[in-house]
Amino acid sequence: MKLAFFNDYQLGVITADGIVNIRDALTGISHHTPQELIRMVIEDFDNLRPAIADAAENGTATALDSVSFKAPLPRPGQLVCLAGNYIEPDSPSRGEFNAFLKSPTGIIATKNTVELPEADVTVFHFEPELAIVIGKTAKHLSEENALDCVFGYTQFIDVSARGLPGGFFLGKSWHTFAPMGPALITADEVADGNALGVQLWINDGLQHDFSTNSMARFIPELLAEVTNVVTLEPGDVVSTGTHHEALTAVGDGDTVRLAVEGFGPDLTVSVRDPLKRTSWRG
Repeated sequence: MKLAFFNDYQLGVITADGIVNIRDALTGISHHTPQELIRMVIEDFDNLRPAIADAAENGTATALDSVSFKAPLPRPGQLVCLAGNYIEPDSPSRGEFNAFLKSPTGIIATKNTVELPEADVTVFHFEPELAIVIGKTAKHLSEENALDCVFGYTQFIDVSARGLPGGFFLGKSWHTFAPMGPALITADEVADGNALGVQLWINDGLQHDFSTNSMARFIPELLAEVTNVVTLEPGDVVSTGTHHEALTAVGDGDTVRLAVEGFGPDLTVSVRDPLKRTSWRG
């Protein structure tokens, strides 16, 4: 099932015909924010699923190109990102496990704009990633039980500003630096999260084309590593890293589009730089 927020944070299911509003299946849920709503759906999904499936099957679909998508997890409690985590020509070994917290206030939806900050940045990179959505409270997971805590997956771009002091915080957590979505794909729709193609285009030119099977640490292992340090809650997001080999400069006026295999619609953002910097483009 593909869940998505659209228009004024209505929750819907994406079908072959468009997106269907599932409000009739959620009449018993009282919530104050969209994030609270999606968390409650995640936590009670086993009970809600029959009604959601019925609403999706019998409701009226609206064409995808006529709605405005929102991020599927608008403000997760934690947005954990893996640093690297891919076997690459320049990094043929697994290396050390490395992760960081990225500010969830940077999350934006597809067709929004990434605003590049007026900071002394060497280059801006847009990292295409598969992100995991947590379904149950998870602490000290083992590799054997880690997938039991996965509710689903979504598309994610980890925007990065290189060359700043302060490590990952200043490099990763600027406003709008976390494009996500538009769909939240439930785990049963993904046979193997480590067998997915990931592609990213810059201005319609294919820049990245890799598979999640080249991760240095597959999803069960990386979740075990993350939850050895922090407790994850339903609705939290763990992004699984990227293949760095094809990273290139992104700047003002560019359009960036991410497609994880089977996850459509694509995640597309435009880029604005008030300083119109071009020195890094070579």
